[in-house]
Amino acid sequence: MTAEKTRDQIADQIAAELGHSFDGEIIAGGHYVPLVRDGRTIYLSGQVPRVGTTVVVTGRVGDAVSLDKAREGAQISTLRSLALLRRALGSLDAVEKVLRVGVFVQCTADFTQQSEVADAASDLLHRVFGDAGVHVRTAVGVYALPKNATVEVEMTVAAKQNIG
Repeated sequence: MTAEKTRDQIADQIAAELGHSFDGEIIAGGHYVPLVRDGRTIYLSGQVPRVGTTVVVTGRVGDAVSLDKAREGAQISTLRSLALLRRALGSLDAVEKVLRVGVFVQCTADFTQQSEVADAASDLLHRVFGDAGVHVRTAVGVYALPKNATVEVEMTVAAKQNIG
């Protein structure tokens, strides 16, 4: 009988499936921090689909970017958030519940599939956390995002223990 995979292993597997690694430093691009902890609640800043120093999914969905590519961007952005959580908590197994996810999609005026882009982030979170990854969500279309990123994902989670 094989042992169940940890949440960390599942996240690493998804990253490998996408052909990326999030082992390196994740740098904030200004005078803010990537996450703030308040007791058991952790607020994560919006993450764009950046791997290393390169935003790997750029442009407007409905124009130069396909729905599938935008969904990949949402997955990469979500994996960045999980990498930040892992560093803060030591393991994704320390997450009790994903509470809220916000997904911003740079898109054309007639693009209406923001929720399908956001589904990629939600599906990834469910794959990693199971029922603890089911959350409330907002998916919004916007004119522009930092660094011409196609998508930006922010989230709020609860940790299993008070972390300060």
